[in-house]
Amino acid sequence: MSEPQGTEPPEGTTQRLPVVDHQEEPENGDGTDRSESPGAAEPGGEGGRVGRFWSARRVPAGIVALLLLGLTGLFLYDIVSVRAGRPGMYWRRELAEQLAERPLDDTWVLVGAGVTAVLGLWLLVLAVTPGLRDVLPMRRTHTGVRAGLHRDAAATALRDRAMEVAGVQSARVRVRRRRADVRAVSHFRELDDVRTDLDAVVADAVGKLGLSRPPSPSVRVRRPGRKG
Repeated sequence: MSEPQGTEPPEGTTQRLPVVDHQEEPENGDGTDRSESPGAAEPGGEGGRVGRFWSARRVPAGIVALLLLGLTGLFLYDIVSVRAGRPGMYWRRELAEQLAERPLDDTWVLVGAGVTAVLGLWLLVLAVTPGLRDVLPMRRTHTGVRAGLHRDAAATALRDRAMEVAGVQSARVRVRRRRADVRAVSHFRELDDVRTDLDAVVADAVGKLGLSRPPSPSVRVRRPGRKG
């Protein structure tokens, strides 16, 4: 019997969101301390792999624009001042004299050149890389729709699934672009049994995230440390 639309669930209850299963549950029961499931990294479903989201780079672009605007304004003011018969700015005359007198192997010249090169390289990296590393692209099931999943949201979903395994007392999950690290603490049951169940549950949960390039799960299980 379906719940009528428009009604809200009672406060304090948990609703399971609908998910689409794109992968079968892998089997991995070797009982090793650290296991990785290569099968979970294979993209499935319609749409195949999708490129990463590109950042608008508003903050770096704004900073560079403000710096260039200020520098251009200073040079323009100095040019107008010189054309009006006034002496040029002290800092420009001093800079011209220093550049004319100092050799190329001077420490300050090398430091200035290095800082300029690093800033230029940084701007080039910002220009050719997509950014938004925290957003994982999802599989495209519709042509005009692109979706992404934040890493923290993916880690929370995997942690909730890991906590459903019997024997797991606590779990920490860190999702990267190519790997999902799951660290669990088990307070009862054999570690090999908990690890085997956790391998299957995490691999199944990674497949249900709907990512275009699912990360390979890495699971570790240990006993809680002694108190005192």
